[in-house]
Amino acid sequence: MKLQQLFSFTRKAIDEYNMIQEGDHIAVGISGGKDSLTLLYALHGLKRFYPKKFELSAITVDLGYSDFDLTPVENLCRELDVPYKIVKTDIGRILFEERKESNPCSLCAKMRKGALNEAVKEMGCNKVAYAHHKDDIIETMLLSLIFEGRFHSFSPKTYLDRMDLTVIRPMMFVDEADVIGFKNKYNLPVVKNKCSVDGHTKRQYAKELVKQLNTEHNGAKERMFTAILNGDIAGWPERTLHTR
Repeated sequence: MKLQQLFSFTRKAIDEYNMIQEGDHIAVGISGGKDSLTLLYALHGLKRFYPKKFELSAITVDLGYSDFDLTPVENLCRELDVPYKIVKTDIGRILFEERKESNPCSLCAKMRKGALNEAVKEMGCNKVAYAHHKDDIIETMLLSLIFEGRFHSFSPKTYLDRMDLTVIRPMMFVDEADVIGFKNKYNLPVVKNKCSVDGHTKRQYAKELVKQLNTEHNGAKERMFTAILNGDIAGWPERTLHTR
């Protein structure tokens, strides 16, 4: 995927779900992985020509794992002239040493988002951008169906009233395969996830299930995504454009 294609997909999401307003200060949540670095590139590029002017910052919640070196990300943010903040935490130690969690993902996500949102507010941002892509949205829907018995997925835009903060997901129309291609084409400085359960989760199961379904039934992935977009899911905003 070329940079111009990334801009096109990202702008489609922003326009259709009215994600950005004039004067917004958006923090990009950076994990160090390919998805969040791709989102940083996307919003940095859009900032130059998008009709609604907005500020951009970047932030990483460091879970406290050893050898998690964010220097490459710091260098990229410096190169892009994007302010970057690292929030140091002991979440990793709490989960694996103190609590000895065997299924830590849900609690980790809750603690990480709490630390992230507080830091984002301290930075003076009114919005935070998460790098969930199309595959994430489909996988979340399947996980919800299988394990919760409901048809649900991430919303493109969510207002957190207790934090007075809006979460946006500008990469919702981007396929993971295109993110991988973008990472390789532009040599993104990916920092490897140090979590010991990475790749051994229910989400990994859902990822493999989507791949299998799409292999056995060509186009199944796109049909599932269309069902989500048209599913009147509780909490999802109205689409302002219908270009799909």
